[in-house]
Amino acid sequence: MKVTLKVNGRLCEADVEPRKTLLDTLREDLLLVGSHAGCEHGVCGACTVLIDGEPSRSCLMFAVQADGYEITTIEGLAPTPGELSVVQDAFCETHGLQCGFCTPGMVLTAHALLERRDAPSREEIVEAISGNICRCTGYGQIVEAVDYAAERLRKTNMPRRLQVVSASTAADLEKGVRESVDGETARGGRS
Repeated sequence: MKVTLKVNGRLCEADVEPRKTLLDTLREDLLLVGSHAGCEHGVCGACTVLIDGEPSRSCLMFAVQADGYEITTIEGLAPTPGELSVVQDAFCETHGLQCGFCTPGMVLTAHALLERRDAPSREEIVEAISGNICRCTGYGQIVEAVDYAAERLRKTNMPRRLQVVSASTAADLEKGVRESVDGETARGGRS
């Protein structure tokens, strides 16, 4: 079955069996191997990609289901080839990675959080990454990396998609009240 996927801003075609996962399609057909196959049950977060900006488990989604969505893999975060995004660089600077197996999922999850929140609290960071398992770092340096990336992003003029979830008046909007959406997404990830 032919499927056209929008991955990292580019339209990509693949001929896949209807039962083939998005993860396998990304890795085998599109040669985007940054997302990893860990548990293949959606528990570990190693396969995390962003679907329409939300962290989602690519091992739980069939490639044919991804048609029409914007998919971002770890390869799509770099501003230009050979450069690191602010979040990726923060992970390097704070030693928020060791073996690297969970790193793409952690970075994409952190990226999604920082698209929604200017200055997430430690609790918000911990909640955001709680769906990703790391067996090496103990999470302290990962939380530090996300906090450091948030600090660096606040000092830049980089545009971000901060979501306004609820605002009772126009005055709230003018004050910049922004709240994150908590809970599960329709595509198996955590927001």
